[in-house]
Amino acid sequence: MVAAVMAGPLPVGVDDSLSAYRPEAKVTGVIRTWGSPHLGGVLRRWQAGFRRHHPDACFEDNLKSSAMAIAGLSEWTADLALMGRQIYTFEYYGIYRRSLLLPVEIEVATGSIDVPSKSFAIAVFVHRDNPLSQLTLGQLDGIFGAQRDGGWQGMKWVREVARGPEKNLRTWGQLGLTGEWAEKPIHVYGPPGLYPGGYSFFQRKVLGGADTWAEGLREYADRRQMMAALAEDLHGIAYTGLCYATPQTKAVALAETPAGPHVYPTRESVARRFYPLARPVYLYFVPDTPGGEPANPKVAPKVREFIRYILSREGQRDVLDEGDYLPLTAAVAGEQRRKLE
Repeated sequence: MVAAVMAGPLPVGVDDSLSAYRPEAKVTGVIRTWGSPHLGGVLRRWQAGFRRHHPDACFEDNLKSSAMAIAGLSEWTADLALMGRQIYTFEYYGIYRRSLLLPVEIEVATGSIDVPSKSFAIAVFVHRDNPLSQLTLGQLDGIFGAQRDGGWQGMKWVREVARGPEKNLRTWGQLGLTGEWAEKPIHVYGPPGLYPGGYSFFQRKVLGGADTWAEGLREYADRRQMMAALAEDLHGIAYTGLCYATPQTKAVALAETPAGPHVYPTRESVARRFYPLARPVYLYFVPDTPGGEPANPKVAPKVREFIRYILSREGQRDVLDEGDYLPLTAAVAGEQRRKLE
């Protein structure tokens, strides 16, 4: 059994290898952002920092919800959509309708470790008297999922994630527990499913984007009620945020593969993306189409400069200073900057 680790090697801070922001174009005029109100604090920090370099830039914000953010892009009333979740499959179509282009997805921060409504990392809990201490994402799929023909990954239906019922895990003995645990059924708890066309981070990361759940899934709209029920169920397992933990439950360490390492959710492991169920925070924009020609899309200069600032050392310092969200690593920020090219 691979040993579990508690955290990354260093305290959370801004990655020293992140590049400082250097303007490449002068920005004037309005940048319109629609999105989640939970991201208002970090957005205002980004805007204040950006205006130190571009004093003639100004901002208009409409922060009602992540769902409204997509409406802003599809109706041409927003330049940027700032969201605590990834765009749903059906939400692509309204945006595609306007210019025959799909939105560009940029990760701008990592979600919180345990703050409600702030893209908290997903933890997996069992009863504190359960001897299980660690799981892989494949085992989570076996526990929470069921046979399927494929799953949604963005706009693509991916058949490579299909699997049969032989991979279902329905007893604790199938997870290696012995003695009186071996034949006990696994009682599965989770939040309610999303409406058709929507899928959660857990579904995308663990179930391959599928909507086929284990039979007998016990769904709770109230996470506190769910965890209270788990506290009374020796054979239960649930997923939610650390903010809903109780003294009668414990989080288990997770690994991407059986080779490990198995990692517990901590502020350090989430910030460094060592923990497999750390959640990103997203920003979306639609490229310009000069002359109405979708074959030659370009990033609007004001959008490009603002995103470059967000992904810089100063922009990620703003994330850290906000206090709840976590800064990107230099590797993740570099991947996102390349999308602007």
